[in-house]
Amino acid sequence: VSGQTQGAVLLDKHHRLLRPAILWSDSRARAECVELEALVTNSRSITGNMALPGFTAPKLLWLQKYERSVFDSIAKVLMPKDFIVFRLTGEFVTDMSDASSTLCFDVARRDWSDRMIEAVRLTRDHFPRLAEGSESVGSLRPQLAEAWNLRYPVSVAAGAGRPAATAVGLGALKEGAAYISLGPSGLAFVTTSGPRPSPERAVRNFCHCLPEHWHQLGIVPACTASLDWCSRMIGAGNRGFVLDQACLADRHEAPVFLPYLNGASTPHNDPRASGVFFGLSENTSSSMMAYAVLEGVAFSMADSLSAIKETGTHIRRASLIGDGSNNRFWVELLVTACNMPLDLHAPEFDAASVGAARLAQLAAGDCSVDDLCVAPPVVETVMPRADWREELEIRHARFRRLYRALKSEFAIQEAVP
Repeated sequence: VSGQTQGAVLLDKHHRLLRPAILWSDSRARAECVELEALVTNSRSITGNMALPGFTAPKLLWLQKYERSVFDSIAKVLMPKDFIVFRLTGEFVTDMSDASSTLCFDVARRDWSDRMIEAVRLTRDHFPRLAEGSESVGSLRPQLAEAWNLRYPVSVAAGAGRPAATAVGLGALKEGAAYISLGPSGLAFVTTSGPRPSPERAVRNFCHCLPEHWHQLGIVPACTASLDWCSRMIGAGNRGFVLDQACLADRHEAPVFLPYLNGASTPHNDPRASGVFFGLSENTSSSMMAYAVLEGVAFSMADSLSAIKETGTHIRRASLIGDGSNNRFWVELLVTACNMPLDLHAPEFDAASVGAARLAQLAAGDCSVDDLCVAPPVVETVMPRADWREELEIRHARFRRLYRALKSEFAIQEAVP
């Protein structure tokens, strides 16, 4: 099983859902992040991460304040995919990759942190037991096996959060193996041979879903979501129109776009940051705005990668996946902004699903990690465009200056209700 990370699924003592899950993108717990780091002054050393609103622990503090009856009724705190595993097996269990995103977890020790759990006024009993993603954690309930005409027993693996499962599907398991995902949010994922925290850069430092593996994450909160927003703003029917228009733009005259529609994550950790077009004039066309959106996301992804590299991680090779990887113009723009080649795979290849299936096969004991978790065929390696490089460097420098110039304005603007 794989699924989105950092979503708080809360059950009572009768195993009933207490409320709709609070998802990873929810930023309501900003104040609680500050509170948590004040409560546990060495929290970054314990968890390897800065407190961010998307993590589970700040959400639990928020619930204490604003939904106390819900908080007092909590018997189990699960990630989304862990709830599915519970429904399949009756077991409360999570893997190391999902546990890492709770901020109640010691990433270096691969164990729950009693100090962090105490800070949110819960106990270990409120959290699922831990397992590696490739471990068998239970069997499919007999009634489900019968209903689905499966020969019982059916082993169920702990699974993984979607980013880690995707890496298993791509065979990205060696030090420096990486991928970039252009989905609703953007993701830069790099496997490391040990914990490599960099909380000051808002780089996530998580366990991988396989033993003795870790990984780093850089996040762009609004990736293809920025295209969808742009298509609505310019009256287009879908993001395809935005992509087509961007190719036609006079890039020299295009405004610069800060794609912080859902705040800024790596490397800024600024949930109050907002989207900005800079350099508009009466001559600005819809195609120029479309181009600026693609470029701004590419610059933001490049900054996430730079933050990871600044920790000393050397990226050996990287794949590019996600809906955005199907547009050649945007791919070349991203590759050039990041100044590194990226490998493309067949568009129908679903790395997360393949990764989950591989974890299940490992749990069944049929093969080894090295034999099973190989990289898919590379359809093409896209190289940076030398003819675009100089102009993009100039525009990227302006992009970075704009954030620095506006940071204080973001800090004082009223939070959206």
